[in-house]
Amino acid sequence: MERIYLDNAATTALDQEVLEAMLPYMTTHFGNPSSIYSYGRETRLAVENARKDVARLLGAHPSEIFFTSGGTEANNTAILASIRDLGCEHIITSAIEHHAVLHTVAHYAGNTVTQSFVNLLPNGHIDLKDLESQLAAAGKKCLVSLMHANNEIGNLLSINAVSAICRKYGAIFHSDCVQTVGHYPIDLNRIDVDFISAAGHKFHGPKGTGILYVKRDVQIKPMIHGGGQERNMRAGTENIYGIVGFARALQLAMDHYEKDSAYIKSLKTYMADLLQKELPEVTFNGDYNGSSLYTVLNASFPLSEKSEMLLFNLDINKICVSGGSACSSGANQGSHVINAISGDPNKVAIRFSFSKYNTKEEIDTVVAKLKSLL
Repeated sequence: MERIYLDNAATTALDQEVLEAMLPYMTTHFGNPSSIYSYGRETRLAVENARKDVARLLGAHPSEIFFTSGGTEANNTAILASIRDLGCEHIITSAIEHHAVLHTVAHYAGNTVTQSFVNLLPNGHIDLKDLESQLAAAGKKCLVSLMHANNEIGNLLSINAVSAICRKYGAIFHSDCVQTVGHYPIDLNRIDVDFISAAGHKFHGPKGTGILYVKRDVQIKPMIHGGGQERNMRAGTENIYGIVGFARALQLAMDHYEKDSAYIKSLKTYMADLLQKELPEVTFNGDYNGSSLYTVLNASFPLSEKSEMLLFNLDINKICVSGGSACSSGANQGSHVINAISGDPNKVAIRFSFSKYNTKEEIDTVVAKLKSLL
């Protein structure tokens, strides 16, 4: 049996058209963008054209887009800059953020910076009333860092509602948009946010590429010191082919959004229905049938000797899924997201996540295998 890949929230396969766009910058167009001669000028043009394309697709200005090595670097930079440059003394986040945010906040929390978690509703959504109460009572400048969509359960944040609350209390707002950039049309002209983060490998672009959006009136100091790259904000020779690939992947994702999103959503619905039919004891985590990513379905199965080995046995059967964030899959500690919203020790959670390359036939095979294993 060929491998079946249903872990697209962890990473996606590189699109062939993206690879073709990248290849010239791995071969003939190898110049350093900081060089003044033709080889340098052609790669400098590629970087700036990519920046313009990304900005246009996100409703931003090119000066607001900074290329990074991925979402983790972008998250780290936004949080550090908010403390160091923007005077934030308290950080409000949630217990279900990605570890790129949670661990960064924990690192800086101490004598000068405090942190708190916003309450979660039973379905895993952010309690907006609690967020407003915390900001009203803070008495100091705050950073609010809340992800646009949760990478494990798929819940979508009411990003404009959070933005309005942040503006009311003068808070800086950062949103980890790693799971939504490339999967939804995002217009930063209509979303009042100070920072967003994105990663190319989540939408069929190359790994090791990302962006940090910094709103024009937000002034921060350099992320990495050295040369004058990224308008003196991030020193180091640019990842030319990665940047070109990121922009091309985002363009393709938005060009085909209507068709691809409808197809992928149909796969999610099909799998949820089939699981309920074939395995009636299954339950779903988060607001899976409401305000949720169309790419993610998180299912729980009753704890038993068989379900405890489910991930391992699926892997043996060439089925790739996960029990949580890929960044934490090496640690046998369970999902911090599932623990935060339910903490039911009598269930085993599995995340299935879909892409345009998956098929209903694959889902039929996976559900049949689950039924035989359980």
